[in-house]
Amino acid sequence: MEPNTLSDPTAASTSARGADLDPEVRQFVSAVSQAFASHPNFNNLPLPEMRRACEHVRAPWAAGGPVMVQRQERMIPTPAGEVRVRIHNPSARANKPALIYLHGGGWTTFSIDTHDRLMREYAACADVVVIGVDYALSPEVKFPVAQRQIAEVVRWARRHSDELGIHRDRIALGGDSAGGNLAITTALRLRDEGEPDAVHAIVTNYAVTDTYSAPEALQRYGYEGYMLGADEMVKFWNNYLSSPDEARNPLVCPVHADLRGLPPVFMVIPECDILTEQNWRLADLLKQAGVKVTTSFYKGASHSFLEAMSIAAISNRAIDDTARWLRETLTAGDS
Repeated sequence: MEPNTLSDPTAASTSARGADLDPEVRQFVSAVSQAFASHPNFNNLPLPEMRRACEHVRAPWAAGGPVMVQRQERMIPTPAGEVRVRIHNPSARANKPALIYLHGGGWTTFSIDTHDRLMREYAACADVVVIGVDYALSPEVKFPVAQRQIAEVVRWARRHSDELGIHRDRIALGGDSAGGNLAITTALRLRDEGEPDAVHAIVTNYAVTDTYSAPEALQRYGYEGYMLGADEMVKFWNNYLSSPDEARNPLVCPVHADLRGLPPVFMVIPECDILTEQNWRLADLLKQAGVKVTTSFYKGASHSFLEAMSIAAISNRAIDDTARWLRETLTAGDS
């Protein structure tokens, strides 16, 4: 199915324009919107300039937060090109679980820098090693390049578990938005390539799961006052895919996949997001496939709300909820 196109310019009349957001999340959305507005003609900037603007706008939200016992970067060779990873180790405890984290940004923008604090928060709250992946961005590369890179990082982490101080059989994949898509689809890729036990848990934060969003969701949340625009999502899909036909590929849109055999999944689902209804659809499909899925719903939250942890209590609650689930899931069976 081709990505949604917008044919009704009056659709925004049904939008609450952010009035239904948690007040602290609304403050975050407003601040980010104003920061983007300081970059004239942002949507028409050449990609390198657009990405620099995104890094600048997100930098204040990635600052502060927990300090790691060890923080290092490595370049990992993969069949799809070398990829940079950043490793956050919060404590001296050996043999910890690991979370391999994939930033959002529509496969097009953002980086391990824009999501640095979020990764450190997860590391500190769950006492896990978090490995952030700076996968190759679109449209310079298309599906499945980033996915193949991430799969190889998972394999690398397992091979080097002793060096990294992690347990090779307690590795989670997680990500937000497009990164959430990459988390679940990379787990599917590894399963299909004969490595069903490479990933032991999956975290999806307001993940992209389908090219289709319900018209009602687009009308209410795809305009002014929220974080992810309807038109913006169409552009992201066009950047990521070589042709609209690829949308039927289960490694692109997991709603079309055979989901059997996946590890437990934790889904962070905000109320006010064009992707919310498709996350509920995926949750139902996971349950039907026999996957243990936990949905955690946040009323008044928007797309990207986790990045507001410096000012929003609801963001910290979601991080704590995820960290608790990671601890319980990745240490199951410990005596």
